[in-house]
Amino acid sequence: MLGSKFRKKRPAAEPRNLLDMVPILTDRIASVEKNEERVTLLLPRRSWLERQSVQWLKQPATIQIHLDVLGSAVVCRCRGNHTVEEIADEIHRRFGEAAEPLLPRLAKFMEVLEANGLLTWLPEIERKNDGLASQ
Repeated sequence: MLGSKFRKKRPAAEPRNLLDMVPILTDRIASVEKNEERVTLLLPRRSWLERQSVQWLKQPATIQIHLDVLGSAVVCRCRGNHTVEEIADEIHRRFGEAAEPLLPRLAKFMEVLEANGLLTWLPEIERKNDGLASQ
C-alpha cells in the first residue's frame, strides 16, 4: 500500500509568547515616507507579471500603502529594537483609550503585515545575545 508508512511525529514547536517577540520590517519595503504623523510604505513591483503590468498596462512601479496614525506608530517601531510588549506600552501611552482594544488590534495588524511578507521576527538567539552584551 502506498503511503501507509507511519510518519515520524515531529516534536511540537515550543509555544512562543507574542509579547516577547521582536518584529522587524522586511527588505521588501523599498522605503518609508513620513508626512506629518502618517507613514506610507512603498513596495516595488518585482515579480515578472507585475513588471509586465508596469510596462504594458502603465501601472505604477510601486505599490503605496497609506497607514493611519496608529499603524504608522506601530510600523515606525518595528525595527528590531522593541518587543511587541514595549510597542504596545508606547502606543497605549501615546494614544490612550483611542487605541483600545490595543492587544487584539496590534496582534491582528502584525499578523496581516506578516501574511503579506512585510514583517518578520527577529530570531530569539540574536535578541538574547544582544541582551547579554548589554549587561
